[in-house]
Amino acid sequence: MPGEKEIVSHEVGLDSSLQDDRDMERLGKAQQFKRNFRFYSILGFTTTLMASWESILLTSTYGLIDGGRAGMVYVYIGSFVGFFSSVISMAEIASMWVLFPSDETGSQHAMRQDEPSNHHISTSAPTSGGQYHWVSEFATPRFQRFLSYITGWLSVLGWQAAFASICFLCGTLIQGLLVFNYSGPTGYVYVDERWHGTLLTIAIATVGTLVNTYGARLLPPLEGVILFLHLGGFLAVLVPMWAMGPAKASDYSVWNEFTNSGQWSSMGLACLVGQLTPIFSWTGPDAATHMAEEVQNAAFVVPWCMVSTALINGGLGFIMLITLLYNMGDMQSVLSPASGFSFLPAVEHATGSKAATNGVAAIILIMEVCSAISILATASRQTFAFARDNALPFSGALAHVNKSLRIPVTSVIVSTMITVLLCLINIGSTAAFNAIASVMIAALFSTYILSIGAFIRARMLPGGLPPTRFSLGKLGLPLNVFSVAYLCFAIIFTFFPTANYPTLVDMNWSILVFGVVVIFACVQYFVHGRRIYQAPVTQVRKTD
Repeated sequence: MPGEKEIVSHEVGLDSSLQDDRDMERLGKAQQFKRNFRFYSILGFTTTLMASWESILLTSTYGLIDGGRAGMVYVYIGSFVGFFSSVISMAEIASMWVLFPSDETGSQHAMRQDEPSNHHISTSAPTSGGQYHWVSEFATPRFQRFLSYITGWLSVLGWQAAFASICFLCGTLIQGLLVFNYSGPTGYVYVDERWHGTLLTIAIATVGTLVNTYGARLLPPLEGVILFLHLGGFLAVLVPMWAMGPAKASDYSVWNEFTNSGQWSSMGLACLVGQLTPIFSWTGPDAATHMAEEVQNAAFVVPWCMVSTALINGGLGFIMLITLLYNMGDMQSVLSPASGFSFLPAVEHATGSKAATNGVAAIILIMEVCSAISILATASRQTFAFARDNALPFSGALAHVNKSLRIPVTSVIVSTMITVLLCLINIGSTAAFNAIASVMIAALFSTYILSIGAFIRARMLPGGLPPTRFSLGKLGLPLNVFSVAYLCFAIIFTFFPTANYPTLVDMNWSILVFGVVVIFACVQYFVHGRRIYQAPVTQVRKTD
């Protein structure tokens, strides 16, 4: 890559664990976690966290309403291209080697991309900070502290909302199954109440908390098992839908019939609104970065894990999407399910069996609970990292790592408490809770835009970039620019309601929640953050 320097680290022969510890020392951070994750276990962690093929089924209603069969196919393909460019852009950033400039006085300070290239060279591993750390390194020095602070708040918001959202999704799936099984003309009829969903959400959050605290030591080997279940469950759902299904939909209807049930002004706009289905199924490609301080040989494993996760889940999601579209039966019967989940009548039509449908739903529910466990771990590590830099209220407590369990227990518990408090909103208004939960996409996308945008700025400087262990070469700049353009375009449609001319209940209020959080973060910075926030780049240590 132009501007990069060919180097050979004098520490190449070091044991990977010792290398990870030294990398953390250079970043000015103490190694407080056990590095229990290897490539396979962290791949299981991130792959099941995203749970793409499961999410395609769970959120298929949005795409079927706005776009229909053909719309879902082409939107999925287009969205994946943009999504994957963003993932590989962040993977390159995560693998970046850091150069530490030295001045004539020998003082130690962090790299500034516009400083002279008189520097010492060393390697650096990713930290749990992720995007806000990257912005701190690569943004213009004048604004890097402020932008890093805002990025950190958005990342914390995004992951906290993600945990609340996945727990609520699991709770409502249980409710949907009850409606699906007990809504006939005879016998017991289940009455869907909002407070039922709230209690079920709290129950799922509690399960995630117990696994992330008392079962924390078992999490790495457990993730390997969960990866096997993720792949095995995929086959267990896929095969019956193709083998047991009646007449399939025609090729023409799958690849050429579009639907605009949301009554948008054009079919193209309807398809763009419907991209929420694939976007939701790819939430969290940065999760591996936030677990980086628990990964062996993180500078190598983390970026390759991000890329592998995107490829595996992208492929599985597309196959499951095509399976659903060919086997789901009549569009109208699928779009108006009493359960609220379109995939339930679709699977029942494909298999001809309510028992088989319950089995498929059970597999998806188990995998989504596993996803919730991984999301809570990620949310707590992101919260811990930001608190470690004195950016959050009660930072001392949130940044504390339990010496026995070697995890940030306080951050785990606080993350759970936030979900519990948020889900109480659902008792009064499901729409209000959905606005908070759905804001995760906009918040996380914003952090991707800021970090990749800062990286583009660094690429354009005369000094070039430090070497990487995962390089995009000459394609790096165009891929970075394309990914930012895609993210800026996609984020707009995350704020759209499902249908045109929505009522107050149907309106997507996530833009209001997002705006309030951004304003709060800005005010918090000028009132509190700029005095005590320790931007990560200011803590990096120079080594000879």
